[in-house]
Order: sequence, then C-alpha cells, then structure tokens
Amino acid sequence: MRTTPPTPDELSEITSTCDEIRARLSHVLSGKPQVVMTTIAVLLAEGHLLVEDVPGVGKTTLARALARTIRGTVGRVQFTPDLLPGDLTGMTIYRTHDGTFEFRPGPIFANVVIGDEINRASPKTQSALLQCMEERQVTVDGATHELPRPFLVVATQNPIEMEGTYPLPEAQRDRFTACISVGYPSADAELEMLERRETIDPLDELEPVTDVATLGRFIDVVHRVFAADAVKRYAIDLVRTTREDPDVRLGASPRASVQLLRVARSVAALSGREYVTPDDVQMLATAVLAHRLVVNPSARASGRSATDIVAGVLARVPVPTPARR
Repeated sequence: MRTTPPTPDELSEITSTCDEIRARLSHVLSGKPQVVMTTIAVLLAEGHLLVEDVPGVGKTTLARALARTIRGTVGRVQFTPDLLPGDLTGMTIYRTHDGTFEFRPGPIFANVVIGDEINRASPKTQSALLQCMEERQVTVDGATHELPRPFLVVATQNPIEMEGTYPLPEAQRDRFTACISVGYPSADAELEMLERRETIDPLDELEPVTDVATLGRFIDVVHRVFAADAVKRYAIDLVRTTREDPDVRLGASPRASVQLLRVARSVAALSGREYVTPDDVQMLATAVLAHRLVVNPSARASGRSATDIVAGVLARVPVPTPARR
C-alpha cells in the first residue's frame, strides 16, 4: 500500500525546525554534530538511544536539552541494584480514606526518559523497560496505560566501571534503535564549554523550538518518506550479511532491518528529500547495527570489534542504483 509522499512544504518545515533544534543542542554539546544529528534522527524514527561512554561527557545533558527544545516532559531514573520495576513504571496504591485503588505513574511516563547507568540495575528491572520501549505502553496490575508521544528512552552506561553491573541482554540491546559514544571534546570545544559555563548553565538559557504535538506530526511525515524496493533490499542485505560473518556469533535481528530503514527515512527527511537513498541507509548503519552484534571471542582477541565488522559489511554489500518515484 503506497502512501502520499511528503510535500515540499512539510519537508521544509521539518528541516528548518530540526536545523534550529540541532543548533541549540550543539550550543549545549560543543563539537559533536554527528551525535546531535543521530539523536534527532532516532527521535523522528520513534526509536530509542543507548549512549555508552565515560562519565562527564554530556550524555544526560544531551537528553535534557533535547526535551527542553521540544517542550517535552522529562523523566530521569538513576539505575541502581536495588531499583524495582515499580520504581520505573509506577504502581497501584490503596487509598485508605475511600477504599479505592489509584495508579501512580512512574518516571517512564515522559516524552524523554533518561536512564542513567542502566547496566547497574538488575535484569528484572531492566526487563520492565521492554514493553515500554517496544509497545509504548505499560501494564501494571493487569491495567494497560499508554505512554506519551513522542516517547524516547535515552539510556546511558559507563563501559569502564564494570563492578556491580549487569550486562544488557541481547533482547534489551535490540530495543535500542542506535548506540552512540559521545567521546571527549576537542581542546577548542572544551575551551568553548568552559567559557560558556563560567557564569551560567547553557541549559538555563535554552529556549524551546517546537512542541510535542508538532513533533508528532513530523514523525507521521517521516513515515511517509518513500523507500524504493531496491533500497529496502539493500537494508535487508546489510543486516543479513552480519549474520553470515564468521566472526559474529549473533547477527542483527529482523527488528534491525525495520529500524535501519526508519532511521534512513529520518535522514532523508532531515536532508529535505521525500525519498531514501543508499547513502541515507549507510549514514547511521554503524550506530544502528554494531551494538546488536555478538562478536566471537577469537575475533575480539584479535582486536576486531563490532564496528569493524559493520564497516566490512558496508564495504562488501553492493550498493544499488538510487531509485525514486
């Protein structure tokens, strides 16, 4: 079933608004244009973002700044070993004065949910996120509650301090559309950050660019971006090739194919195009695929990472001729 492609006016509104969001996020997170672009693309694709990096590089600041630019609500959870699922999703309480039960929503009921150090929570609590991220709803005591739209989980984990952590299971990692690393800023970017923060926190002066209702409309427009069969086949070939690599014990799932194409549509819309090209698929392929791969121990011992494997897949898989309507 074909849908009506986005109009030039719709695409122009998306690009101008998202360019302004990008500029304001870059003001808060200096020298990281690729990180900012990936975050916006994942948001438009209705996905979720996993940020793996050392402390203090701006992971949480990025999520808070994004929520402020879209006038969205923010929920923040510090994951700890004693965190319970109810602390995340909310719980039903008994009201003694009138003998009724009342549901008290948890921090997951927000447009942007920041999960700090998600790998410090127990697997039981981590699994509470699965339904939220996939179905955008929460079931507590048999009652289902819808989550707001847009809904973006930005989870962070520190790769260095591994004591007292629980590695994310493959099913959980697969729920994250993309995984990025912010990295340390350059010397110039760090100097710029120091100068900006001498007197005021950049978040305090960050003004909204749009609202969640408009962003929801943008997401619907992005869903209508055209992807030719050849481009869809290319995305599938990339994902399937990861499963055939001898250095990979577990390749990317079919969910990865879906999310790779969704992100490619976002990249196309951010470029002002109503159709997807192979370049759009390649743009964020590493961020979408690498964290889903389980690399064989022998490959890891030889220094080959999941990022290297995705780079090899991109080099091997033939690129189709771009097609449009």
